Amino acid sequence: MDLGIDLGTANTVVSEVRRGIVHDEPSVMLLREGGGRRNRVLAVGRDAAELIGRAPARFTAVRPLHDGVVTDLESARLYLRAVLARAGRHTWSPTRAVIGVPADNSTLETRALLEAAEEAGIRPVTALDDAVAGAVGCGIDPLERRVHMVVDVGGGTAEAVAFCFGGVLTQRTSKLGGDEMTVAVARYLREEHQLLVGELEAERVKTFRAGQDESPDGPVVVHGRDGTTGRPRLATVQPADVATAVRPVVSGSSGRSPRAWTTCRRRRSPTSSPRASWCSAGPRSPWVCRSRWSRSWGCRSSWPRSR
Repeated sequence: MDLGIDLGTANTVVSEVRRGIVHDEPSVMLLREGGGRRNRVLAVGRDAAELIGRAPARFTAVRPLHDGVVTDLESARLYLRAVLARAGRHTWSPTRAVIGVPADNSTLETRALLEAAEEAGIRPVTALDDAVAGAVGCGIDPLERRVHMVVDVGGGTAEAVAFCFGGVLTQRTSKLGGDEMTVAVARYLREEHQLLVGELEAERVKTFRAGQDESPDGPVVVHGRDGTTGRPRLATVQPADVATAVRPVVSGSSGRSPRAWTTCRRRRSPTSSPRASWCSAGPRSPWVCRSRWSRSWGCRSSWPRSR
């Protein structure tokens, strides 16, 4: 295969065999509306994400996926073609690729994604479970004869998947993902600080020093609009307060994990020890999410080498 594509609700990552990661940007594109196949892609990735909520008339910022599912085949085709161009691939040359799909996708949903990829110039295209792909990123051999569990927190969904020898044993999915965390942060700023912020600013606050394994110790300055006067205003927020704001979402999504873990324990040998792995496919999730899942089961954990 030439490319590996992680087409997520929040971010799209494209990796090439020789060059490594060649595209890692938000799953957003800016369209100039013309009706049907006359729509024209003007920007993709970060350039398009910066225009969310600011696009002028006849221009629309579009997310081709919602909750990990293709909602519009034409938008998905245009987006994949634009991503291939950003990755240095030409539509007239055949491109072989593997695309990650959620474990709970139906046959129809997977077929829609593969058809959009083929129309974008990817032939042949193969679907691979996100959990198995995430395990490879954690340095785990998916063909091992022991049970592994992957928690995949994306922008639209959060999955807990137990698999062995390359096949999924059991999975649980929650519709509470990174996007819900962003909404929770914006709600917290509005209710506690009377500060109105947009999606991009709430996302920035949520991912503040998200790469740290421990609790970040410095405040973050938030830019927004005063909820009373409507004038621009700054506010200082402690990371612990942000963690408190997203904790209900984290608790709701992680509540699915023990069920998959219990089923996993029933199927494994009593002499073996399942291993949990964390993967963040969509949001650069706050440190509170990782610590929450690490403490949930009292099991060994491993983190991805790189996104």
